[in-house]
Amino acid sequence: MSNSSTMQRGFLLLTAAGLVPIALSYGAMPGRSLPWLFDIDASAVNTRHIFRAVMGLYLGLVCFWIAGAFRSDLRTPALWSLLVFMFGLALGRLFSLLMDGWAHPLLILYMVLEFAFGYLAWRLLGFRVE
Repeated sequence: MSNSSTMQRGFLLLTAAGLVPIALSYGAMPGRSLPWLFDIDASAVNTRHIFRAVMGLYLGLVCFWIAGAFRSDLRTPALWSLLVFMFGLALGRLFSLLMDGWAHPLLILYMVLEFAFGYLAWRLLGFRVE
């Protein structure tokens, strides 16, 4: 296995492992976690439904990234999905920052990490800044 392939596999697994607790914090017990983490009232059924759907999206992508780490034919599509996911989240958060002002510090940290992980996926796909 090449060094590039090993780095891609490790990156997919690391990202998947890091996203699981975030996904669970959004959807496993939103009535408890969201008020504690972000001061979000999750008492309404619709609010819990939306956050559980987000959790499902995150966990579905985690499964795809794990599959990409172990199946070479899925590795490039998994990295592309990770790149789109991370940059999509980061740009949405940046837009919110510009439109709404500063969010909770943890959400700002997520944005920075999402830009960083999107960039790393871009590099692992073989792109360079020149």
